[in-house]
Amino acid sequence: MKHNNAQIEALLGRLASPKLATIDLSLARVSALLGALGNPQDRLPPVIHVAGTNGKGSLLAYLTAIFQAAGYRVHRYTSPHLVRFNERIMVAGNDISDEALLPLLERVCAATASYPVTFFEATTAAAFLAFAETPADVVLLETGLGGRLDATNMVQSPILTAITPISMDHTEYLGNTIAAIAGEKAGIMKPHVSCVIGPQKDEALSMIENAHQCCHRTTHSVFVSVCVMASASTRAVLPRNAPALG
Repeated sequence: MKHNNAQIEALLGRLASPKLATIDLSLARVSALLGALGNPQDRLPPVIHVAGTNGKGSLLAYLTAIFQAAGYRVHRYTSPHLVRFNERIMVAGNDISDEALLPLLERVCAATASYPVTFFEATTAAAFLAFAETPADVVLLETGLGGRLDATNMVQSPILTAITPISMDHTEYLGNTIAAIAGEKAGIMKPHVSCVIGPQKDEALSMIENAHQCCHRTTHSVFVSVCVMASASTRAVLPRNAPALG
């Protein structure tokens, strides 16, 4: 569906042009682009990074409701959108406005002249700019494809990571077994950062556990495997006077 703002539609069209890069699962291009934009991914509020095959969007929706009910300002990045592109980038609790989105896309488009990237890499850069330049208490960040080499994985120091249930997913890029796919998605785990794991098939859980052990060989981070990520009957709401995150 076309964007109702002609200028934004034109910029999104440029970013989706086949003249730009195609998917090759590398962070080199998006790293160069973000560097040209001042590395906004290093200036974000505390980040919760979510990967997986099933339930990522639901988990982000639950977390958004929980944090907002507790009085926190929430940034959120998710894809794809349902109706308007703006839905992908929630800034301090609201879908980004056209007035805020337009100059961000212009900046990213200008930078892609020197650093051609994919549509997702470019729009992730726009989201990072929006989040870095607007105050909030937490960023909820959803991977696009995989995890290890996903553009969102340019965030190096999240406060928490989570991996929802994994199944066969983008096999042409991530591998043709559950274990291979799980290994890619486990790439969002970071040293000194706890990870919450949704219910997994044995081969996925084994791969995630192995990745966790490698990642945390000299640390004491928490690895939590849970049966329910955040169902209506189990989610808890933080008190309004809860301390700052991070």
